[in-house]
Amino acid sequence: MFHPLSLSIGLRYVRARSHKFFVSFITWVSLAGVAVGVAALIVILSVMNGFEGELRGRLLSLSAAVRVAAAPGVTAPDFAALATRLRTLPGVTTAVPYAELQVLAVHQPEMLPLLLRGIDVSQASDPGLDGLTTLISDGSAEVLRTDDDALVIGRIVADQLGLAIDDPVTLLVPVVGPGGLPDGRLREFHVRGIFEAGIQDHDSTLAFASLATLQSLGSQASGASGLRLSLDNVLTAPTVATQVAAIAGPQFLVRDWTQDHASYFRAIRIEKTMMAIILLLIVAVAAFNIVAMLVMVVSDKRTDIAILRTLGASPRRVAAIFLTQGLVIGWVGVLAGVGLGVVLARNVGSIVPMLERTLGIHLMDADVYYITRIPSDLQWGDVGLIATLALLLTSLATIYPALRAAATPPADALRYE
Repeated sequence: MFHPLSLSIGLRYVRARSHKFFVSFITWVSLAGVAVGVAALIVILSVMNGFEGELRGRLLSLSAAVRVAAAPGVTAPDFAALATRLRTLPGVTTAVPYAELQVLAVHQPEMLPLLLRGIDVSQASDPGLDGLTTLISDGSAEVLRTDDDALVIGRIVADQLGLAIDDPVTLLVPVVGPGGLPDGRLREFHVRGIFEAGIQDHDSTLAFASLATLQSLGSQASGASGLRLSLDNVLTAPTVATQVAAIAGPQFLVRDWTQDHASYFRAIRIEKTMMAIILLLIVAVAAFNIVAMLVMVVSDKRTDIAILRTLGASPRRVAAIFLTQGLVIGWVGVLAGVGLGVVLARNVGSIVPMLERTLGIHLMDADVYYITRIPSDLQWGDVGLIATLALLLTSLATIYPALRAAATPPADALRYE
């Protein structure tokens, strides 16, 4: 804790108008640099959190928070009994069966391999159907409940095959023929919906039909491929998956969405980390400005330092004066940056459209991007981490000038005045 004399003199130096214009200018530049760097970090990380949440929502609209499948070599597992047990787990809202089948979509003259996924539309409110409905850009997914020939496909699939709503499309379904030989079965469907997840791996490969339709296609789709579990909180999926695996036993394989889509979120984490490091350099540059400013202040206050030392002030007390000045400048900059960053992050949705109208540009063009707005998710953990790192950098910046002030010989300082 600083001695009151050191604190009062340090604060007086902060408030005083220096006759050295350059020193005063560097002080304000340092404070502004810290504030801008901290605010930029908060806003950028909040926007990236928003995009991560948007991606997570789109991924989970088409897949499951936790997925249970049969282990290799296990035939005809009792998914119905397992689903009944899993529905009693805390945090599990639904456990419904699904099936998947590799098919070849044919719409002359184009052919395209697809992953046909059957969802249980017999449920009063199936989460898979509800999630798919939110991504439908044309048509409707509700017809899967009543139309056995209804098919919902991705936007890229529709573009590549030249399909529109109500167009017929033929699916070649692999089945096992007599004697165990591979065979194929043709069935005509009609496109009743086109979804757009904004993720190429989904929009270009996935198609949806009812589970009952898939079960009628042949021996390879005669039963369920597994269970899809929906959770109250998708962020608890790894913990719930561990509990599910303990209940299910070795006959089943359990995976959660963080494993199924690990590459997407690993890429986002790397981008967030690199962006944070790059933007933290702005704060580091501002901290170097604080060092330069305090060194100049120490040179300017050599006479004051000598007088204080002559009156009996210890080197530690002299160092505390300049530590106080540097910490006040740095911390005021950090607090201003936190306030500005929080305000901007919370109002990105209204600020960006205003900038677009003012500048006559469109940042998220619907013809280029699937997400046409800039989302923001302000997380106080990120704000606290950014503020702590910025305070640490600005505090470290004050050490060298304070030690230099403490080491100033009073006799030499007075000799040349």
